Amino acid sequence: MGSGGFVQLVFICFQLFLFLGTCRGGKIGICYGRNADDLPPPEKAVQLIQLHNIKYVRIYDSNIQLLKAFANTNIELIIAIPNSDLLPFSQFQTNADTWLKNTLLPYYPATKVTHITVGAEVTEAPNNVSSLVVPAMQNIFTALKKAALHRKIKVSSTHSLGVMSRSFPPSAGAFDSKHAFFLKPMLEFLAEHNSPFMVNLYPYYAYRDSTTNVSLDYALFESSSEVIDPNTGLLYTNMFDAQIDAINFALTALNFRTVEIMVTETGWPTKGSPKETAATPDNAQTYNTNLIRHVINNTGTPAKPGEEIDTYIFSLFNENRKPGLESERNWGLFFPDQTSVYNLDFTGRSGGGAVDTTAGGNFTGGLNNGTWCVASNNASESDLRNGLDWACGPGNVDCSAIQPSQPCFEPDSLASHASYAFNSYYQQNGATDIACTFGGAGFRTNKNPSYDNCMYMVFGTNKTAAANATISPSKSSSCVKPISLWFVVGCLLIGSSAFL
Repeated sequence: MGSGGFVQLVFICFQLFLFLGTCRGGKIGICYGRNADDLPPPEKAVQLIQLHNIKYVRIYDSNIQLLKAFANTNIELIIAIPNSDLLPFSQFQTNADTWLKNTLLPYYPATKVTHITVGAEVTEAPNNVSSLVVPAMQNIFTALKKAALHRKIKVSSTHSLGVMSRSFPPSAGAFDSKHAFFLKPMLEFLAEHNSPFMVNLYPYYAYRDSTTNVSLDYALFESSSEVIDPNTGLLYTNMFDAQIDAINFALTALNFRTVEIMVTETGWPTKGSPKETAATPDNAQTYNTNLIRHVINNTGTPAKPGEEIDTYIFSLFNENRKPGLESERNWGLFFPDQTSVYNLDFTGRSGGGAVDTTAGGNFTGGLNNGTWCVASNNASESDLRNGLDWACGPGNVDCSAIQPSQPCFEPDSLASHASYAFNSYYQQNGATDIACTFGGAGFRTNKNPSYDNCMYMVFGTNKTAAANATISPSKSSSCVKPISLWFVVGCLLIGSSAFL
């Protein structure tokens, strides 16, 4: 076998290894709106976002204080040009150039901006600004190109489902012809620059406005039955997929099949007016938990199975200044005081409910047959510090035990102090999976980490456990499938024999 052929074989085998062994999934982000009173300052909001291991955020303007707050967090950020600013951006290139120079460039790349939305749901706006969108997008793109950022930052605009004239059945999905004058050049722009079609999807409204035709389970990803598209025979088990495929078919009908869809808003309210009976914390938790699993597992849709669909949940906080029905002010995962409206695991690994520490399980590390939350061996120092500061600050943990001369001060290490604070926060907040996230720095264990006179809190009480144990965290999960390495070995052996 020639050396060149063997090198080529090695390259092919390892390319297959990477392809088979790498986990990829759609991205789940959060929408950070600020139309509310008494919201925490941006720095605290960002700390909350990091605590819950959220890596993707959409904001609704390009506020400098927000751009500063997200610097050096590695959080990918969507920023916006609001509808009120479309006119100057559409009229003169210099306006876009100046905005980029003064607003974005001073903070980039420390602040990791990945998309700029130009206008938001313009077809729903009281003032007709649709004609301004594409010229403004083009000027923003040109400004980015001058700064050599046009390949790193994508430009698009967000839409409501109202941009469609038909969405059921999905195969009949079509854009409303009255918007063609600006939609066609926009889609041409998106296709040319590989930018996504951004849409805000709300199965909640589809259910609320048509309860006789849409079941609650279908809207919540809980349906045990299927809706059949009569034209294609495709089977739908949830409204979210049906809405996305309606857009897929509408794009295909206009020869824009390659344009990807990004869901820039979706969610479920936790409270509504008397007639909005489905607006409850339980339904919100169910919808968003199932949504996260659906997206990160790359389930795709019936028309495009396996397709990645980056999705942003609306929203971070309840926003009490929003007009309209009661539900409009109650989409948040958190209250303005940063306490949770309900638990939500952004990893998609759990249902977000409380951990049962009284039944089942073969726990061996403590008297309470429960679980504790400690600092992960794989956590960075900055993540541990952020988590510790959070727990002892906004998290309302009593951290007096890790102060000098107190029982848990020794060993005087960041990991030890963080473990005590993490566990206290975890136990005080119901011992739920999400309460041990801490931006990926927390780790759940069934071995009691108490030692000497340092007693760690136990779920369901305000007291600490008396047993001593050592912490034995498992290794964090890997995205490489174990079988993939053997695949490479086999590939090499088979290939080598072919050259003998």
